[in-house]
Amino acid sequence: MTRSSKKGPYVDERLLKKIEGKKPIETGVIKTWSRACVISPEMIGFNFGVHNGKTHIEVLVSEDMVGHRLGEFSPTKKFIKHGGKMQKELEQKKKESEIAAAQSAKSAGDSAKK
Repeated sequence: MTRSSKKGPYVDERLLKKIEGKKPIETGVIKTWSRACVISPEMIGFNFGVHNGKTHIEVLVSEDMVGHRLGEFSPTKKFIKHGGKMQKELEQKKKESEIAAAQSAKSAGDSAKK
């Protein structure tokens, strides 16, 4: 559910104080734990270190990010692909077939040039 429109977007006051009167180029990474903070136009160009539960992930704020939350750009879960030995064999066969197809296309292109 979204926040009530009469309340307005949640922007962390401490975060705004940190960027107040500073230039984006001169400031380094601004660390924050406030993942729920909505990105406002004043934050454009700044580098934020958004905490993902373990480390701070650097997020460079651009115009397209305004209105989104900081936490959206700092994933908290690391995807480890499914499958095991069988999946690895299937991927290896697929890779080999792609290489063979690329080589045959290259050789066909070379013979057409002659």
